Amino acid sequence: MEINLGQLAFDIDFHPSQQLVTTGLINGDLHLYRYTSDSVPERGLQVHAHSESCRAARFINNGHAILTGSPDCSILATNVETGAAIARLEDAHGGAVNKLINLTESTVASGDDEGCIKVWDTRQQSCCISFKVHEEYISDMTFAADSMKILGTSGDGTLSVCNLRRNKVQAQSEFSEEELLSVVIMKNGRKVVCSSHIGNLLLYSWGCFNDCSDRFVDFSPNSVDVLLKLDEDRLITGSETGLISLVGILPNRVIQPIAEHSEYPVEGLAFSHDKKFLGSIAHDQMLKLWDMDDLLQGSTKTLKHQAAVEDSDSDEMDMDNNPPKSKKGTKRKNASKDRVSGSSNNFFADLQMDG
Repeated sequence: MEINLGQLAFDIDFHPSQQLVTTGLINGDLHLYRYTSDSVPERGLQVHAHSESCRAARFINNGHAILTGSPDCSILATNVETGAAIARLEDAHGGAVNKLINLTESTVASGDDEGCIKVWDTRQQSCCISFKVHEEYISDMTFAADSMKILGTSGDGTLSVCNLRRNKVQAQSEFSEEELLSVVIMKNGRKVVCSSHIGNLLLYSWGCFNDCSDRFVDFSPNSVDVLLKLDEDRLITGSETGLISLVGILPNRVIQPIAEHSEYPVEGLAFSHDKKFLGSIAHDQMLKLWDMDDLLQGSTKTLKHQAAVEDSDSDEMDMDNNPPKSKKGTKRKNASKDRVSGSSNNFFADLQMDG
């Protein structure tokens, strides 16, 4: 299934329990679609959410609202049923809002182009923690719920670990010449995998974040823009070549390409709530929904073949002893608006009243 969005999409997210998918577009619009396995997806909402591009979109409040972020520095909450604005925080960040993730039922995190990560607590009805941890844009974040830590990647080439319990930056990796673009936690919390703009996958051992322990170079030199965790041993990558691939981690291998979105870079990947569908967006302005059973059927045969011919594989990562030197890319270096005035005190109070 595919949908022509008519504009470049920056983010994609699925409803936590219903067959709904949302996208944020370059023109500031927010789209919401209802899909089924046997019919063409239907658009339920089209909202002009921001004066500038809509870079981030996430379902919150058990799917009752969609939160969006923009280079206009605002964060907007939109009602899923009506499309009405629930609340708008005009001064969410001092720079362009680039990323949003859910943390707990009552907290979300946002990241901006100036390297700042903020945590918003619905119970406190305001921003409760702010980390100025990176020197360049926040490219991705993920949350370790058991330890209450946010892991962030940035265009400055570092991985950060923000401890919410202690309200401090617990660790930050050494600076690298590679922009880190995406991050996932694998192997039951023992490994952290980051992708880079020159196609490397960097593995960090949990608790040893100063430098990566392994480097996987099979995608180089093509940028790996998106990582999506499938299970503890496998992840899905989205590349600037348009390829979507299934990758095994420890042992490390490209199991196989499972889809080709287009010839344009993949911008985002997400699973439906039941993992029956994989959603992808790219620079071709198309939203595509892939049947996961169909995608993974071929990979099962590939794994069986690899097991037969490579039964002596170890768990060691392919090492790159002489990584290429490269200037940092400019994937999302956009000028940020000046910070505007406003108050955050009643932002999440409005959300709770609406829900």
